[in-house]
Amino acid sequence: MGPAYLITPPFTQLNTPYPATAYLKGFLRSRNIPARQDDLGIEVILRLFSKEGLTDLFNQIKPGDTPLSENARRINALRETYIHTIDAVIAFLQGKNPTLAHRICQDHFLPEASRFAQLDDLEWAFGALGIQDQAKHLATLYLEDLSDLIQECVDPHFGFSRYAERLGRCASTFDEIYATLQAPFTYIDTLLVDLFEERLVAIQPGLVAISVPFPGNLYAGFRCAQWIKTHHPDLPVAMGGGFANTELRSLTDPRVFEFFDYITLDDGEAPLEHLMEHLAGKRPQVLLKRTFALVDGRVDYLNFSLDKDYKQVDCGTPDYSDLPLDRYISVLEVANPMHRMWSDGRWNKLTMAHGCYWGKCTFCDISLDYIQKYEPLTAQLLCDRMEELIAATGETGFHFVDEAAPPALMRELALEILRRKLTVTWWTNIRFEKSFSRDLCKLLRASGCIAVSGGLEVASDRLLDLIQKGVSVSQVAQVTRNFTEQGIMVHAYLMYAFPTQTEQETIDSLEMVRQLFEAGVIQSGFWHQFAMTAHSPVGLKPEAFSVESTTTTLGTFANNDMDFVDATGIDHDQFSYGLKKSLLNYMHGIGFDFPLQEWFDFSIPETTIPEDFIATALQKPEADKWRPSAKVVWLGGPISGRTITRLSKKEDIPGMELTIHDLHESVTIKLPRAEGEWLLDMLPRLSVAHEERMNLGELMNQFPTDGNVPFEMFWEGREMKKVRERGLVVV
Repeated sequence: MGPAYLITPPFTQLNTPYPATAYLKGFLRSRNIPARQDDLGIEVILRLFSKEGLTDLFNQIKPGDTPLSENARRINALRETYIHTIDAVIAFLQGKNPTLAHRICQDHFLPEASRFAQLDDLEWAFGALGIQDQAKHLATLYLEDLSDLIQECVDPHFGFSRYAERLGRCASTFDEIYATLQAPFTYIDTLLVDLFEERLVAIQPGLVAISVPFPGNLYAGFRCAQWIKTHHPDLPVAMGGGFANTELRSLTDPRVFEFFDYITLDDGEAPLEHLMEHLAGKRPQVLLKRTFALVDGRVDYLNFSLDKDYKQVDCGTPDYSDLPLDRYISVLEVANPMHRMWSDGRWNKLTMAHGCYWGKCTFCDISLDYIQKYEPLTAQLLCDRMEELIAATGETGFHFVDEAAPPALMRELALEILRRKLTVTWWTNIRFEKSFSRDLCKLLRASGCIAVSGGLEVASDRLLDLIQKGVSVSQVAQVTRNFTEQGIMVHAYLMYAFPTQTEQETIDSLEMVRQLFEAGVIQSGFWHQFAMTAHSPVGLKPEAFSVESTTTTLGTFANNDMDFVDATGIDHDQFSYGLKKSLLNYMHGIGFDFPLQEWFDFSIPETTIPEDFIATALQKPEADKWRPSAKVVWLGGPISGRTITRLSKKEDIPGMELTIHDLHESVTIKLPRAEGEWLLDMLPRLSVAHEERMNLGELMNQFPTDGNVPFEMFWEGREMKKVRERGLVVV
């Protein structure tokens, strides 16, 4: 039997592979099951955006056959320039030709069409970009012009990070997708299946497993499966991934199985292993795990396996082999700094914990395994996997793709990174927990954390309670301040139109957001309109949230997004433009003094939020300051000391002069001799190099009793404040 062939169909990200197939290949490798993988999205993009690819693309366009827009006519007229420049531009975006930036930034190298019209706003949006970033943005506009041409003249489904996404959204029946699949292949379809056929011939797989994470991958996944069933009808095909897990849980349409033999749900490791065993004749079909199949002409859900799912610790390290890691391209599309991290640079993807440790938010699909089943890894295992991935990929950047990374595990991970002296850069998604103290944020920064994203959602304490978010706006302000003070960028997910939300609460939420940006504690954000899903508490019991579901019957294909009517009767759509426009300005430090009415072309209520609400919240002291179980860690540099006869001219007390050498300067402090000798001995023992950690209670017990002051007074003193500023943290 041939290997399992794991593919991600077009399109996801251009800068880094979506990690699902790498996770599965790592698992299969740990089970000694042969596997190959491909990201067909980046492969299609690179084949299309090449000298040969553009030559063929322009040959498809016959201006005499179909009227072209003015923009398309201009691009077509400049075809030779596009063909001549494309290979150099792609190489630049792959990081292979950095000196080209100088030519790209000259206005006589790249052809320009409609996307370049926004260049008047370039300095406002991006500030004074360095030449590499400016060139990357111009090259991105150049590619987007070509994308517009493709959509207009060749394939209306095309998009860089999604393909035919509309077909996969709200597809309660399979009718439209099925009808589209009966149509002739588009130009992009042909590129895809030609490339796919080459790989199938070379790999000779025993099973093709297609991971469909998003609606924008669904259509291409079906096209790949369709090609197999037409040309290799005996080759089994399976689908899994995020789309199936959330949308296809009540699948009943047998036509789907004209394309796929199997569709698996939730964690894919055990179902995929079972499928391989079944195809090898070692397991009857009835004993598959969480798998849809067509049995006697009807869709059947096979879940009679008694084997348990694999623990995350047993799933192996993600394996990125086979993927062209040096050929992904970084683009710079928009000014949002967090969105840039999603599209620029290559990141190794890892997960600290399966599921969500909170698991209560009422808008979230908390009834599904990918949220509900919480299982953290250990910091030691995470660092082992980080080291493996660095050795395998040469990349030291990590994106932890958790639903919400647990603060305690983040602390342990940071300590382990520092203990092993790993030089890494990492970011993740969090909840704005009060656990993220100033000291914890200082520790995270020292380990290489550069950014966090988290859900503020609706910046209203009433609605945050209804959402069961477990945070308040004041708490979010304090936590984001702690991250920002350490140079860790903060991105806030924002929500509007949650059930029962009033116009007043929408405007008050905007005022909270304005104050947070004005205070400088949030650097990035994005507004999302609430969508009710079938697997969330709101979707499961809409009446409890004063909404009425108008989705009365289950569809035969996808079932997740639900139509509903809010009892308030408010037209929330009208707020969309004003919320997003104001946020874009706030991210650039503009418009804080504008009345909120300025952002809307209809009358809105005055905000009821005091203008100093966030400023007042930021003045509140941190809680749990003297938690005895908290760990004490020295992050600072070398420390030396010498005895002095007198502590000061005013104090005839024997003293110690301690000098701390950090990266920027050397700082000297003076302490009474007993306390100084104790601290000089203690700081190296508190270093991150030590595996055994001392907690605050133990530290207090070891404090010299024959000293001049009690521990609390010593700890809060002026000299010790300097020590804490230089890296003594309690976490």
